[in-house]
Amino acid sequence: MNMDSATCPFCNLSFPSSQIQWHANTHFDNDDGNYRSPSVSGLHFDATSGDCKSWCGGRNNGAWKMDEKISCLVDLQRRGEFHKVERGLMALLRNCLESDGENSRSILSGYVDHFQSIPFEDVGWGCGWRNIQILSSHLLAQRPEAREAMYGGSGFVPDIPSLQRWLEVAWERGFDAPGSDQFNHAIYGSKKWIGATECAALLRSFGLRVRVVDFGPKESESLYLSVPSSSVGAKELVRINDARKRKAPNTHGPMDRYMSRAVAQASCSQDAKPCSSLIRIRDTVDKESSGDRVLNSTERQNEGHRVLMDFVWNYFSHKDTVQFGQRRVLISDKTPLYFQHDGHSRTIVGIQVKYQQSGIPQYSLLVMDPGHRTAALERSLREKVGWQKFIKRGVHTLKKQQYQLCYVDPGIASEEEMEKLKTIDSVFLEF
Repeated sequence: MNMDSATCPFCNLSFPSSQIQWHANTHFDNDDGNYRSPSVSGLHFDATSGDCKSWCGGRNNGAWKMDEKISCLVDLQRRGEFHKVERGLMALLRNCLESDGENSRSILSGYVDHFQSIPFEDVGWGCGWRNIQILSSHLLAQRPEAREAMYGGSGFVPDIPSLQRWLEVAWERGFDAPGSDQFNHAIYGSKKWIGATECAALLRSFGLRVRVVDFGPKESESLYLSVPSSSVGAKELVRINDARKRKAPNTHGPMDRYMSRAVAQASCSQDAKPCSSLIRIRDTVDKESSGDRVLNSTERQNEGHRVLMDFVWNYFSHKDTVQFGQRRVLISDKTPLYFQHDGHSRTIVGIQVKYQQSGIPQYSLLVMDPGHRTAALERSLREKVGWQKFIKRGVHTLKKQQYQLCYVDPGIASEEEMEKLKTIDSVFLEF
C-alpha cells in the first residue's frame, strides 16, 4: 500500500500523495482563481493527527484493527457546520402550514437542521452528504438509541470528510460490498456523487434499520437497487446518476419477492409497515377526474407518480390511523425520507393534502433542499412570504422516471440482524 504523503503549500497540512492535488484545488475559487483561506472552507480533509496519521493513507492497513480505526475516527471527526435557526425550522414551517388554508392538513417529522451545500466546496456533488446530515440531525435529536449508536456517541453531525471516513469504515465492515467495489473501496477526499445506497450503508453500519424503496415504471422492474443473495457481479451494475441499480437475472430465487407489486407489499410489511398500506392509486382514482377519455402522457405520468405521493402520506400518517380533529398540522414520529432521483437528492420532512372542490385530494411533498440557502429559507418562513417555493412540491413536479426513498425504522439491530443489513435490498413499487 502506498503510504507516501505530501504537504499542502497553502495550509501546510499533510495528505496522501494521491489526494494532495485535489485538496490544493479546494483553496481556489472555480471562477477567478482567488486563494481561499482554509478557515473559510467547511471541508477539512486533514484527519492527520497523533498516532492516527497513518490511517489516512487508505484502507486495509493490517496494523489497525477495526475498533482502533473507529476509535481514531471518533477522535478525529469534525462537527458539520450549519446555520442555526432559533426555535428550529420545523417549528417555523408548522406555523406556516397552520395558516395555509382551512382545507389543508399536514403531517411533519420532528426536529431537523438544514445543511446547505456551500459554493466552491460541495455545490454540484455534495447533496447526498448534506441529506445524510439532515437525516442524522433528526435521528440525534429524536431517537436516544440512535444518538448513542451513531458516530461513536459523539452527539453531533459530522462534516462531509468525516462522513466519508465513516462510509469507508462501513464498507470495510462488509456493508454494501457491491457499492464499495463501485467506488474502488475509497470515497474520502472525493467529489463523486453518492445516493440512497450509500446513505443506507453508512447508517446501517451503526445498527440502524434503514429501508430503501424504489419507484419506477413497469419496464424498470428488472432493475433493482440490490438483490439479496444474488451473484451478479459489479460489471452488471448500472449507475443512474446517484442511484445505483443492479440488473436482476431472469431466475427464480430470493429476488422473486421483488418481482411483483403485491408480493413486494407483503414482504415490505414485515420490515416496513407503512408499505403495506400503499393505496393502489390506479384502482382507486376517482373516475370522474378523467371520464372515459384517453389520458395524455403528462396526465398518465402524474397519475403514476401519485403512487409515490400515496406512499409518503401513508408513511407519515401511520396507515391513516392519525386523527386530525380540529388540528391542521400533526407531528409524526417517523423519520424524514432521503429522496433520490436522477440529478439531485433532497429530504422529505412531511406531506400536505388539500381537498379541491371536487373532493379529490391534492398532495404536496414538504422538502428540505440542500441547494437552498438556510438563511433565505428561514427568512421566508418567519415572514410567511414565498416559503412555498422552497418547501412544497406537488405531483406535477415529479418528472423523473425513477425515484428512491430511504428511511429509518425504530430500534437498533441485533448482531444477527446486522449481518442481514449488510446487503442493501429494496422494495420496488410500480408507477
